[in-house]
Amino acid sequence: MVGIFSLVTGRPGPSGFGSASTAEEVTQGIDGSNLTAIITGGASGIGLETSRVLALRGVHVIIGARNLEAANEAKRTILADIDTARVDVLELDLCSVKSIRAFSDNFIALNLPLNILINNAGIMFCPFHLSQDGIEAQFATNHIGHFLLTELLLDKMKSTVKTSGVQGRIVNLSSIAHTHCYKNGIRFSNLNAKQGYNDKRAYGQSKLANILHANELSRRLQEEGVNITVNSVHPGLIMTPLFKHTAVLMKFLKFFSFFLWKNVPQGAATTCYVALHPRLEGVTGKYFVDCNEMTPSSYARDEALARELWDFSNKLINSVSK
Repeated sequence: MVGIFSLVTGRPGPSGFGSASTAEEVTQGIDGSNLTAIITGGASGIGLETSRVLALRGVHVIIGARNLEAANEAKRTILADIDTARVDVLELDLCSVKSIRAFSDNFIALNLPLNILINNAGIMFCPFHLSQDGIEAQFATNHIGHFLLTELLLDKMKSTVKTSGVQGRIVNLSSIAHTHCYKNGIRFSNLNAKQGYNDKRAYGQSKLANILHANELSRRLQEEGVNITVNSVHPGLIMTPLFKHTAVLMKFLKFFSFFLWKNVPQGAATTCYVALHPRLEGVTGKYFVDCNEMTPSSYARDEALARELWDFSNKLINSVSK
């Protein structure tokens, strides 16, 4: 268990890393030159740092981003820093089922392997609105988009595992905010209702869904005997563009809780650790904070809730696709 003392002091946990560790530090000496990774939202914030560090370790990085201009600028930034970097950009709007399907088709057409999928992109604390597919926006972007993307890319990852013999890894970016969700965890019966909507709890709901998705997919892959791990992570508190809807409030809170906040290189550390570190070989269905395993909320450990969310998500996507 990672305690508040370790969080504040940066004291390393059992992994040898802690809240003060950076993405470069936790991947030091790792050769990823035989790997290809997709990183959603890899053009800004901790996503950009994740893209940069994986590229630094030799990984072929595919950035999935809605804003192609920003993504190509991120690519140029990485290449300026790492002249051997392999980075490509594909358009991806996780709020649109049509865009997600197009991204999957475009990636598969590249005939590249897929070793790592990092479901990093997200939105946070948004005023109520529905996606173009009619789904509450935070749930649509943070969970449904990644749920569908993972499903569409899973066969490619399975075939990569079979031909390469290298374990596949899927990483879902969740948050400690998964503990602050609606009553019963997920608002299945009134997900898209404006009445009762709370921007903070809606975000927490979507982050809870990220963990439940990872756990249920992990269970299913283990049953199949497929060599792909699925884990979820809390990156920590980092002042990134995610806070655009509550920037003034967050800056105020940061002033009084500065000792709990991370910089971007520290914020990307847990993602990079879980995605690349050999110590995580075979570790699946777990939740990581500060590069160490941590027990999530009781809702996040509820296997029946995870199965219910899985079925609900499939039905929701099918209703949109008709």
